[in-house]
Amino acid sequence: MFGTRKTSRFRIAFKTAVVLACLALVLSACGDDEDSAAPEAGTETTAPATTVAPEEMGEEVLVMEHLGDGSLGTVEVEPGEAVQIRSLNAITGDVAFFGLPIERSVVLAIADYGQVHGFDVDMGTGLDDLCSNDGGQAAAQIIVADEDVVGVIGTSCSGAATAAAPLITDAGMVLISGGNTSPALTSDLAGTPGPNYSYGYYRTAHNDLFQGRVMAEFVFNELGITTAAAIHDGDPYTQGLAKAFTDAFAALGGDVTGFSAVNKEDTDMVPVLTEIAAGSPGALFFPIFQPAGDFIAEQAPGVSGLEGTVLLAADGLLNTSYLALSQTEGMYFSGPDTRFGQNVNASTGKSAQDFLAAYESEYGEGPAAPFWAHGYDATTMLLDAITAASYVSEDGSLMVDRQGVRQYLDNVRNYQGLIGVIGCDDFGDCGSGKITVVHHASSDDPEASMGNVVYSGGGN
Repeated sequence: MFGTRKTSRFRIAFKTAVVLACLALVLSACGDDEDSAAPEAGTETTAPATTVAPEEMGEEVLVMEHLGDGSLGTVEVEPGEAVQIRSLNAITGDVAFFGLPIERSVVLAIADYGQVHGFDVDMGTGLDDLCSNDGGQAAAQIIVADEDVVGVIGTSCSGAATAAAPLITDAGMVLISGGNTSPALTSDLAGTPGPNYSYGYYRTAHNDLFQGRVMAEFVFNELGITTAAAIHDGDPYTQGLAKAFTDAFAALGGDVTGFSAVNKEDTDMVPVLTEIAAGSPGALFFPIFQPAGDFIAEQAPGVSGLEGTVLLAADGLLNTSYLALSQTEGMYFSGPDTRFGQNVNASTGKSAQDFLAAYESEYGEGPAAPFWAHGYDATTMLLDAITAASYVSEDGSLMVDRQGVRQYLDNVRNYQGLIGVIGCDDFGDCGSGKITVVHHASSDDPEASMGNVVYSGGGN
């Protein structure tokens, strides 16, 4: 089980500790023929504890058993080469504001983390999910063609993940998202997998069942509004969140007066708004993206029956670009709780403040959207998983067991990230369910509005 060999000093003692701490899990799990199957709902597992181990013992270091049984294949990284991971997020077009901070967080996390068993980590060229099914599929095909890729951070948009996740996970890789929130990608939080669930998919972003419920509670309990309608654009994210809101609102005793859809390319929203206005809703929730969200906010007040309707949106529009539009003043937005305080990522020792300072120094601006910390934590979780599932062979190559990467992620519990304490359930939901609602006071100061929390709730 143990042996010694000459090897380079790990740059961070934690990386050695991860491998040491995983030994107990290896002893109980590596010989199980069912390791490569998806975990059954309700199965309780224990994550490897993080303990401090000696970084080196003179010139000799322990070579530990690694996680995994080889059932999904092994990636060999030859001496002088780098461990290959990829970033797949929306980095161009109307929603680049959403995916670009996540891609940048991957870059910064890799730099902060350092090497894996003496091997550099390479993200390659960032790939674009285009926030669409077709974009996710095309990029995923590029990724799976490279058998050296171990895992992917992405997608930022749920619609892209529905196409990308099956391709990436079927290839034995893992996909960890910092931005996907559709319940369809994981579960209903009651033990039933979503229609687009793929084993090997994980996310640090919340499940929108939390977000829909919190927004409904805010509208019904805090604003005292008893009638509401919702608009989506057919995307798994927008439709799933709109439904989560209306279901929760109805469960509270509210009256859902309308549930309609627009096309992402629509500019004239008056027909659908007129349809919605027939129900005289006190609130209208439209968790969609730009530019469609621009037109709804602009045109809704001019439609008879909607003059006094309170307009609500979600994290897809919670960005400085949208908040800079004068027609968005007075709106309420739901999204992840980004009050990270002094949270420190356990793998790098960096705090949220450290990250933001590095981000602004490197890119000349702050993150435009709220999922930057989720992308950072997703990256360090992947690198920890690779560390735990790999070892240096006698010829100096790094051997990464693909199934071991999943085994590690399946068992993550009580991991301290920038977003808080992270634990993965049986369907890949790892992130916090904490949601906030912010009130947009002034288009002249979008940054202030993003932090203007008026309500909070949700899960852990």
